[in-house]
Amino acid sequence: MSPLLWVLWVGCGAEVEPVVATSPAVAAAVSAPAESAPPASVEVDGRILEGAAFRGREIARHTHRELPENVGSSLNCTNCHLEDATRAKAAPWVGVVDRYPRYRARSGKVDDLQDRMNGCFERSMNGVALPRDSEPMLALVAYAEWLSEDVPDGKLFEGAGIPKLADTVVGDASRGEAVFQEKCASCHQPSGEGVVTPDGTTVFPPLVGDQSFNLGAGMARLDTAAAFVKWGMPQGQGGTLTDQEAYDVALWFTTQPRPDFADKAHDWPEGGKPRDARY
Repeated sequence: MSPLLWVLWVGCGAEVEPVVATSPAVAAAVSAPAESAPPASVEVDGRILEGAAFRGREIARHTHRELPENVGSSLNCTNCHLEDATRAKAAPWVGVVDRYPRYRARSGKVDDLQDRMNGCFERSMNGVALPRDSEPMLALVAYAEWLSEDVPDGKLFEGAGIPKLADTVVGDASRGEAVFQEKCASCHQPSGEGVVTPDGTTVFPPLVGDQSFNLGAGMARLDTAAAFVKWGMPQGQGGTLTDQEAYDVALWFTTQPRPDFADKAHDWPEGGKPRDARY
């Protein structure tokens, strides 16, 4: 079969029509050889990543494949936390262990790092929380701790979080769809359904539909989505879109159909609901 034609299976094995890979990025990804078993350790920037931390990186890279009972979407941690959760301005985990526990208005309580990660499982992954002391959870925390080792206590990592844009920009969804088709659809596909290979590898994450993040996810909020798009997209070209283009395209995809979040009525119990919340 030509590498430009690949039968994709989405979610729990539901067959869809063959997708013509219209971009070099998609063609290269779907024709790449299957991954071999990961080594027991690897050197990263002069440091050895091994043990639980190594396992945590593997889970972050292949979350929905590794934890199918807890992930209801086709997303992985590293679809939002780019470059193995190290990319500045893309919610890196570098230094994150020093930011928790902390009070969060959405939960109305002090959350620790496990709480924060489980929020992602329930919202961004549209799934089920991990037991706090389970092997996968401890591995994810170990990886975050490994990434944070060189960040001095009390010092904020430069590029932490996703720096917000000026909230005076007003998005336009019709313009956003045009931006999406021009600059995003070659990877995420024209309807935003993403690309998932038969072995469960998410090549490009779905931004809309049942296999995407749900209504309660941070990425479903306009300001957050616009900032992520601005700094991280298109892939390898972060920062090239204008603020207006980022808001336009974010407004388009965040308002497309996606799963609901059953517990949304319990969010922001003490107030502080942001202006861009979808509910």
